[in-house]
Amino acid sequence: MEVLKSRKTLQDFIERQKEMGKKIGFAPTMGALHNGHLSLYEAARSQNDLVISSIFVNPTQFNNIEDLKKYPRDINRDIKILENSGLVDAVYIPEVQDIYPEKAESRHYDFDGLENEMEGKSRPGHFDGVGTVVEELFKQVKPDNAYFGEKDFQQLAIIKKMTEKKGLHINIIGVNIYRAENGLALSSRNQRLTEDRRKDSKIIYETLIKVNDWFRVVSIKEIKDRVKDVFDDQKGMQLEYFLIADENTLKETDFFYKDKSYRAFIVVVVDGVRLIDNMHLD
Repeated sequence: MEVLKSRKTLQDFIERQKEMGKKIGFAPTMGALHNGHLSLYEAARSQNDLVISSIFVNPTQFNNIEDLKKYPRDINRDIKILENSGLVDAVYIPEVQDIYPEKAESRHYDFDGLENEMEGKSRPGHFDGVGTVVEELFKQVKPDNAYFGEKDFQQLAIIKKMTEKKGLHINIIGVNIYRAENGLALSSRNQRLTEDRRKDSKIIYETLIKVNDWFRVVSIKEIKDRVKDVFDDQKGMQLEYFLIADENTLKETDFFYKDKSYRAFIVVVVDGVRLIDNMHLD
């Protein structure tokens, strides 16, 4: 596996691969890798000649400087995980100046309102940061296909919108949420939880399963009340928000329409660690 530590090294590598006509699959990460990330590369491996990862903790998508400082970093561990997986041909590990040669700041994007829903309400500018770093990585890596997990479903929708509006000829492919045996969605943030609290947090997935059972059987107001009751009974857990939204617009709904697709979104803070999850509703 090639380890590419500068923009110039990456450019030389990409040029050689493009000259050979290689189809490139790409999945960017912020490191702290786990099996959820590897599931992206597994999907990419089956559809491309070459699979590239990147590891870059993007400063412009953190609203809270303390969150940026706390974000887990162990580059040697991450490289070893990628090497041992046998799924990745190269990993790009840029410095800040490789992504932001002048100043680490976000460009402003219009995502047709997707950025104003859910996470965007409490994290102003977050998705501008996401759009900026992903667009820059796309320009440098020049992938044919790019892979993102559905755990961050709003981010996936935003990247699809950005790619469409910028006229980038890249297929954006969503990959199913990778879950632990107890159903907890894998996340780098989970490393900040104790083993017991990771076990307790399975209640998030179990609640989404119940929501899917209740879907179209009881009203959305009743579903929201039931979800609130579940987490009112959980010690050390705070329900930040739960909502059901149109999968295409991400706008919250209070009524089910037969011709639309819906998804339940939930954020729960467990011992100060913010966990997000979602589920398509059948």
